[in-house]
Amino acid sequence: MISEVFITCAITGSGSAPKSPHVPVTPEQIASSAIDATRAGAAVVHIHVRDLATRRGSRDPALYREVVRRIRQSDVRPVINLTTGMGGDLVLGGVGTPLPPDPRKTDMVGALERLVHVEELRPEICTLDCGTMNFATPDDLIMVNTAGVLRAMAARVRELGVRPELEVFDTGGLVLVHELIKEGLIQDAPLIQLCMGIPYGAPDDPTTLMAIVHRLPPHAIYSAFSIGRMQLPYVALAPLVGANVRVGLEDNLYLSRGRLATNAELVQRAVEILERIGIRVMSPDETRDKLGFKAHS
Repeated sequence: MISEVFITCAITGSGSAPKSPHVPVTPEQIASSAIDATRAGAAVVHIHVRDLATRRGSRDPALYREVVRRIRQSDVRPVINLTTGMGGDLVLGGVGTPLPPDPRKTDMVGALERLVHVEELRPEICTLDCGTMNFATPDDLIMVNTAGVLRAMAARVRELGVRPELEVFDTGGLVLVHELIKEGLIQDAPLIQLCMGIPYGAPDDPTTLMAIVHRLPPHAIYSAFSIGRMQLPYVALAPLVGANVRVGLEDNLYLSRGRLATNAELVQRAVEILERIGIRVMSPDETRDKLGFKAHS
């Protein structure tokens, strides 16, 4: 058990058009929601952006630029964490004719192109999704992250001076994490996010979580979350297994049964849960000091 944690708020995600009016879409909405979440107690804001026409996930650097500018010009200073997950979406042509891939739904680009916004904006953290995985979507989406692509991205992120957060969706992802560390591509204490409960990834039961925790690299700094209705129970569970906390509308839309949430409300509820069980919530600057994040202007 740890006695203090930082909270990450995952603001909007990259999935299909939002099913809640509270999920932010425009850069102004995303930045405003991130600012409100920080005021509610989040130390880290995890940012995706969305296409203004389709409302689906996007990797347009101009959208990231506007979101980050608004956050940095606000009166709060959250640790900014930008995704690099976009550009690895593969949807095959069908079960009978898988090739060529569906050009309307596939978005595959090279390793360095997935980092264009990170290179320009220099956030303190960017994510690296460790491993390829099937997603339970109607179009049979495959999230593609080959070992070679991840190595190239990790090397470039290291050159940029940005701290990678390694997203682990199952035990196989930890194999790659250990290899990246052994090869010197991850040089600081590894920062790891355990992503639980995602269909075709690791289930969110405590036994599976503990199996993954026991395989973490020494000195890892890690968070753990679950999607859906288990998000808030995981707020209480995470510190018990040595993990920090993540909430947000990327992973869960509800504050309670039938009650749609905002990002700020989810963070506020997380703060309440943690304080009631004696866990102190760290501020953004305390998180920077403790973890040694590099801030870029």
